[in-house]
Amino acid sequence: MKSTFKTILVSVSSAFIAVFVFENYFNQETIISPNATAKLIPTTYSYNTSGTAAEMTDFTIAAEKTVNGVVHVKNTSRQKGNGSWWFNNLYGKDNGPKRVGTGSGVIISPDGMIITNHHVIKDASEIEVTTNKNKTYMAKLIGSDPNTDLAVLKIETDENLPYISFGDSESSKIGEWVLAVGNPFNLNSTVTAGIISAKSRDLNDTDQKNQSFIQTDAAVNMGNSGGALVNTKGELIGINTAISSISGGFVGYSFAVPSNTVRKVFEDIIEYGNVQKGLLGVQGNALNADFAEKFEISDTEGFYIGDVEKGLGADLAGLKQGDIIKKVDGTIINKFSDLTGYLSTKRPGDKVKVFYKSEGKNKEVMVTLKKTNRTRFIGMELKNLSEEEKATFKIEKGVVISKMLNSRLYNYGIEEGFVVLEVNDILIDEVATIESIGQSLSSILFLSPDGQKERILFE
Repeated sequence: MKSTFKTILVSVSSAFIAVFVFENYFNQETIISPNATAKLIPTTYSYNTSGTAAEMTDFTIAAEKTVNGVVHVKNTSRQKGNGSWWFNNLYGKDNGPKRVGTGSGVIISPDGMIITNHHVIKDASEIEVTTNKNKTYMAKLIGSDPNTDLAVLKIETDENLPYISFGDSESSKIGEWVLAVGNPFNLNSTVTAGIISAKSRDLNDTDQKNQSFIQTDAAVNMGNSGGALVNTKGELIGINTAISSISGGFVGYSFAVPSNTVRKVFEDIIEYGNVQKGLLGVQGNALNADFAEKFEISDTEGFYIGDVEKGLGADLAGLKQGDIIKKVDGTIINKFSDLTGYLSTKRPGDKVKVFYKSEGKNKEVMVTLKKTNRTRFIGMELKNLSEEEKATFKIEKGVVISKMLNSRLYNYGIEEGFVVLEVNDILIDEVATIESIGQSLSSILFLSPDGQKERILFE
């Protein structure tokens, strides 16, 4: 009987002690007053109790400053003859049915200078510009550059036009708010907002174009091409150029040519008539894990120099094959488009400071950029004539074929060593002239090494 009583007493005591300990040491229930507001705190993040409100972003000022500086651009062109008897007799070789394309443009000066995309005005016989105030002007094409997909127009007016000032695209940051201003689907003066999603974006690594786009998630559709990408101050930081889409409509990715490149191309076209490219004179690959393993190096970021072109800036400064470019001036080089994007803002004769790694050691050197002396055009690699080649051919202008990859031209007997004298009846004095023509062809005049001229017609 005593044994049973002791057992019951111990059990009750243990239960009492367990309840006491749990209530006072393990159960941390918070008592909330009726007037208090409960807070949900994420379990995996620290909670900021500063009480600072999120910063408000106002787009109205930027929109008001820029909406009148963007215009609607209408391109009227004629379908050219396709070589058929029926077409040429019905319309004439260069007087086919009318085609109308539309896009946008940005007024960049009060006297009517406008920047748009090359593809917006390509093959235009007439260019019509309509402002946000519904005034229409006929525009003159001052010049264009297919490689950067930019063109410069001019309209004549007696009044000062509202315009958008250039901003510094180099200082823009990923995550920064931006506005896209344009005319999608002929909806004039449309403003959309987004952020900068990426910089130095190359959409095609194999097209020989030195692309370095600003990527945004601001809604851009057909008709926005040539329109403005502006920051919250209303400064132009890009020209909207392309979207990445399976359907053809906006799905979250749009791309703009950075304003620093736009400004340089504009100034070159106005001053020189074509784009002046400053060459570093290197070829190679952007590093990643695969290339690092292939070259047996530890670096996975930077530009690996595979070849240095003799006589150009890098060669004269002492850079060599196997060196890794890490930075140019203040721009960090992680991929090829970082390098080409920055150099696209420079001209021949400009000096840049190159920070590079050579044989495991960090070095820096000043490099003077040289003028473009070679390019690729419809499957031909072309370079400027040397003084010796000019003497041999007894000519002062033209570009020589250094590599032939166009099978059609090769079948016509055009080979390496031939000189290109004219393209579309335009005299060619250097590769920069070729680059300003684009890919639309009617004829090319060649000069063979034995002095014979041959004209190839394209229908």
